Amino acid sequence: MHVTKKPGTLEVDLHGLRVEDAKQRLEHLLWNVPADVTEVRVIHGYNGGQALRDMVRQRLKHPRIAAKLLTLNPGETRLLLRPAPHGGKKRP
Repeated sequence: MHVTKKPGTLEVDLHGLRVEDAKQRLEHLLWNVPADVTEVRVIHGYNGGQALRDMVRQRLKHPRIAAKLLTLNPGETRLLLRPAPHGGKKRP
């Protein structure tokens, strides 16, 4: 998983990961994402199959996710985040 930080945004590339590994890593990232990040752009691809895309769009659940936005690029999903809870509690 390759992560790139831009102002207010994290871009996460899941290419090459298995579905369960990608889900676990995304959940970990969401528990530990900095408070100033309001969006996570997930690059999951679609040409080699839809398993990663379907996991992100349908199975991935987390308290920080406020909305999932589909883009014109079918290999990407945007996760809009809720503000971090006060106290900045982090989980593994």
